[in-house]
Amino acid sequence: MSGVSTARPHPGGPPATVLIVDEAADARSLYGEYLEFCGFRVLSAIDAFQGMSMAQLHVPDIILMDIAVPHVNGWDAIRQLRQDPRTREIPVVAVSPHAASDEPARAREAGADVCLTKPCVPSQVARAISALLTWHRLRVVQ
Repeated sequence: MSGVSTARPHPGGPPATVLIVDEAADARSLYGEYLEFCGFRVLSAIDAFQGMSMAQLHVPDIILMDIAVPHVNGWDAIRQLRQDPRTREIPVVAVSPHAASDEPARAREAGADVCLTKPCVPSQVARAISALLTWHRLRVVQ
């Protein structure tokens, strides 16, 4: 848990909700269990359709989106989330299986706030989520 500063979007408030969108059950389980251990509330979806639907229904505090999900790819899903008034302000951490140097630029173009490259250890994911939630909270307050 070292390096994870906060699991709450607002000090003293309820735990932050993370929506994990990943077709791999082991990744959802690994990240989900670690994030719960860190104090987050976790929801999970197996593909982009389910992830977009859950984001609209639950409006999580942050989304961890695997780019290589079936049906609709993660880049397109992020673009659709950014077009929906209910989900456009939700921070998104994109997780890509490709280590190409253009992935961070593709992530920004699609609307992701951060791009991580697989394999990601759970502590790295938790730190990225905590940092992005802190940045997002400070941006909203200003």
